[in-house]
Amino acid sequence: MVMTTARHRVLAYLTKNRSASAREVSRSLKMSSATVRHHLRILVSDGRLESASVRVRTSRGRPEKVYSIPLAVLGDNLSALCDALLAEAGKNVRIEALAKRMAGESDFRNQPVAKRLSLCVEKLNQMKYHARWEAGSGGPRVILGHCPYAGIVAKHPELCRLDESLLEKLMGQSVEQLATIREGSSSCLFAVGR
Repeated sequence: MVMTTARHRVLAYLTKNRSASAREVSRSLKMSSATVRHHLRILVSDGRLESASVRVRTSRGRPEKVYSIPLAVLGDNLSALCDALLAEAGKNVRIEALAKRMAGESDFRNQPVAKRLSLCVEKLNQMKYHARWEAGSGGPRVILGHCPYAGIVAKHPELCRLDESLLEKLMGQSVEQLATIREGSSSCLFAVGR
């Protein structure tokens, strides 16, 4: 979709100023409030903006929404940082210790297997794995539909061991990796209890 000039101006203004209300955008760009609100609604629905908070006006009237660029759109430097940290640590990286730290306080061992799997998948999804589980003839399997380390896993295949160790910590039993996105599979597949 080609962005209209007015919409581009609204987006550029918020990119430069980080956050603003519709009224502030309207005044700064000398555009009507209705036009600005229209473009803000479209930009929010597209995911290019978010309604960050509500600011109470000092005068009478309704509170104003404040719009900003989502952090995910702004990006970060975490892949480069993690790559540098893993390269610096070299063979000294303790994968099991990292997995334990990532698992945090989660302890699902006393739950029935189906409940453990559901809680494990929920925890993994909080970490952006797009996980699910399914029953299999050889026992349950956990499927990771996304690799949150995709930007650096080719240089650091030990991260696949991290996933396996994390699953073992969360499930409280052994896990075996059967397939990996890194090697061309559409998902990472782990057999639980092997």
